[in-house]
Order: sequence, then C-alpha cells, then structure tokens
Amino acid sequence: MTNDFPARKLRIGTRSSPMALAQVEQVSALLRKHEPDLDIKVVPVTTEADLWQGDLAKLGGKGLFVKQIDQMLQRGEVDMAVHCIKDVPGDVAMPEGLVFAAYLPRDDVRDVLLFPEGSDRQTLDDLPPGATVATSAVRRKAQINRVRPDLNVVRVRGAVGTRVDKLDGTKAIDHKLDAMILAASGLERLGIAHRGRQVFNVDELLPAVGAGALGLECRRDDEPVAGLLSQLNHERTMTEITAERVMLHGLRGHCNSPIAGYCITEPDGQLTLRGMVFSRDGSKFVHAHFWGERNNDPAVLGTRVCAELLRQGAREIIEGIPH
Repeated sequence: MTNDFPARKLRIGTRSSPMALAQVEQVSALLRKHEPDLDIKVVPVTTEADLWQGDLAKLGGKGLFVKQIDQMLQRGEVDMAVHCIKDVPGDVAMPEGLVFAAYLPRDDVRDVLLFPEGSDRQTLDDLPPGATVATSAVRRKAQINRVRPDLNVVRVRGAVGTRVDKLDGTKAIDHKLDAMILAASGLERLGIAHRGRQVFNVDELLPAVGAGALGLECRRDDEPVAGLLSQLNHERTMTEITAERVMLHGLRGHCNSPIAGYCITEPDGQLTLRGMVFSRDGSKFVHAHFWGERNNDPAVLGTRVCAELLRQGAREIIEGIPH
C-alpha cells in the first residue's frame, strides 16, 4: 500500500438495494486504482425509507434514505458513504461534522420511458388517452401532465429492478401499467439500459437537482479518508452540483418538492443553470434560465436562478398556496 492512506479498513456505509451496492462497487474499483491494497468493508443498511411502501412525504421525505447512513458516519460506525446527490435534501444544512469530499463524473441525467416486455410501443405519443404511466417522482409527473394531461400518472416505488418487474407484470401490483419513467443512469448501473425506449431530452423533462451524480461523504476531521476521496473528485461536476444545490437550498426544496434544476458547463467554460418549479399536477410552473456572470461563480448563479423563481411565485407553488 502507498503511504498516502494509513493501513486501516475503509468501511463504506450504503443502502442495501442492488443499485446502491452496484454504486459502491464502482467507487471501490476507483479507490483501488489509487490504493491497490485498500481493505474495503461494505456495510449495507436497509433504511426506514426502503421498508416504507407508502408516500415518502408522510414518513418525512426522501432524505431518510441518507439520514440513517449519515448518523452511522457521525457515530464512527463507517468511514464514508456513497449517496445519490438527488436523494440529499436541499432544505436542511449538511449534518454536523460531515462533508462531501468528492463527486464522481456525472452520469446520464436524462429520464427514459419503458414499456412492458413484448410491447411494440416506442414513445409517449404511442400511448392512448387514459393509459397508466408509473413514476416515483412528482417532478416527472408534473412535466408529463403538462404535455399529456390525458394520461393517468401513478406513483410506483421500490428498487428499480422491482419496479421494472411490476411494469412487466411479473410482480403483483394493483393496476396494470402501460409505461414507466426511470432514470437512464439507474438502468445503466443495473445493466438494463436496453429496456429504455424513448429517451427524453432535458428540454422535455428537466432533470432533478443532482441527477446522475454520486457524492462521496466522510467526516470533516478524518483527513486520511478525505484526502483519499478527494483524489476521485471531478471538479466540473462539483461546480455544476454547487449551482443546482444553492438554488434548491434557497427554494427550501426537499425531495418531495416538484423542483427541477440542471447546470451545465458550456464548451467555453461558462456555466448555465435552468430551474423549474411545478405544481403537483403540472398545471402551474415557473422557469428561469441564467448564464454565469463574469466570475462564473456557481453559488452566485444558483442564487440568481432561485431569486428569479421566487419572484415568479415558486414559494406559493411549492407550498400549494392558491394564487
């Protein structure tokens, strides 16, 4: 082992879903490129949110996926955690003593439409009025309802593989599903990207804040682990995520808020951020799109987009206050 990381076991806290374990496997392989003899122990946890089948908002929101693991990190039971950034709440501060030491290069941020195995349908336009489309995200439901208010969009939760089984009818569900929307990056990580038919571009379905990005979290005062993780940091992704999350934080957005936000770095290095806030049925929405100013500061950009959305009435839409 090189001398950069002391001879100790690196314990990685993670959800126990197949997707989460696949992500940890990816991170472990990257870490071993830097430290070939690294002794990694994966500590899987089935969180309260994983066990809950109802509406996550009633349980306290999607942030529960990360909360339990963060507490283990704070208590010193694990040394690091791998989180999907889109699951990290934007309406609360980072947990005491924890820090994201690195972000991996961002995966595909787009959403894709799937149909049951054997179906010859290819796009949203192929669905007849009244067809049932499954998704777990209010953000997706709101945007689909904007373009196809005649569709019945229902919430289906669970691990991605389980959701696909429900679509195919191999797992019992209350009603037959005609289509399903999932994240392209998730299908890719599980090796089932071929199931996607229509890939929505970001103008059709604006992604969630932090879509496709994995964050590596550790204790702020654990310098050896922070140093090891920082070797994997992708600067551009970190910059783009910063802009998106500053916007989300300013909107006091949590994971059940219909908020979308996507920052990209243009070929000339200039940042651009689009933000949208929707009512749950998609009937009302506000939209803002700004480019980075002269100093191209991601936090300033996120603040500007947030301020413009609030000016247009985002707060009332998030709170469900009628105009």
